[in-house]
Amino acid sequence: MGRILVTGAAGFIGAHLCRSLLARGEQVVGIDNMNAYYDPKLKEARLAALTGDALASQFEFLRLDLADAEAVMGMMASRPDIDRIAHLGAQAGVRWSLEAPFAYTAANVTGHLAILEGARRAQGKMRHLVYASTSSVYGARAAGPFKETDRVDRPASLYAATKIAGEVMSRAYCDLYGLPMTGLRFFTVYGPWGRPDMAYWLFTEAMLKGQPIKIFNEGRMTRDFTFVEDIVSGIIAVLDKAPAGAEHRTYNIGNAHPERLLDFVAILEDLLGVKAEKELLPMQKGDVPATFADVSAMERDFGWRPTTDLRTGLGQFVGWWRGYFG
Repeated sequence: MGRILVTGAAGFIGAHLCRSLLARGEQVVGIDNMNAYYDPKLKEARLAALTGDALASQFEFLRLDLADAEAVMGMMASRPDIDRIAHLGAQAGVRWSLEAPFAYTAANVTGHLAILEGARRAQGKMRHLVYASTSSVYGARAAGPFKETDRVDRPASLYAATKIAGEVMSRAYCDLYGLPMTGLRFFTVYGPWGRPDMAYWLFTEAMLKGQPIKIFNEGRMTRDFTFVEDIVSGIIAVLDKAPAGAEHRTYNIGNAHPERLLDFVAILEDLLGVKAEKELLPMQKGDVPATFADVSAMERDFGWRPTTDLRTGLGQFVGWWRGYFG
């Protein structure tokens, strides 16, 4: 059995995935550039949770920037036992892509291409490359559910456009070089060890400080909030079942149950024991009014369905928050 490369290993989903893979006995190589898009101390803490126990002997971590294509390809060439890839590393965040567009093309286009090229040079040893896409590829739609066969040529943000580019490049590499690949479109992931730029984190922090929370589109938004452990179980199910041949597949991974943003806030109020002061604001550029995943293809091909409802998942996040911040 070879090793699994996980990119974005110090990130929110990446760290959860590494722990699950290590727990079942896999050998994992993790890479991350530890950038300062949000506080690197959180990324360091996620890594410490991985490397500070009995699983550390199975885990090799390298600080590496995906945009440094030569370094990425050199790392892969020097570890010929890597036979599966979970490529989660990317520059995340819809709104910041309006302010720092070149950070997104560097990580999400050049970085994605570096992983594809490294896999191509593995000379047929690559069993499966699974990579993260996003529900943002579906654009500013108000109605769902969103299906994998829907058009994705009207992105509402540069972030979404770079992730569409990743899907298109992957399909080309599959056709050209016979690489078995699967793209996973994640829908609004939340949970313990989450990202400080996401609504559940921002709302929790503000509410506990007695500060107002910003509600965009005056609360007329719905999101298919998906618990991180459901996402991880889906990634692993897909990683374990590569296409039979040279095939590129795309799947949604979501909770298949969109929630109104104001209902989401009400659950947080209950869990935190704090009433939110709401600041109702217009829709922000790049944002979308709704997300809603059709996950029937994941259920059909992998027997996967989400199992965590929003109240249970937010309860786990709040419990983690209180433990982490005291």
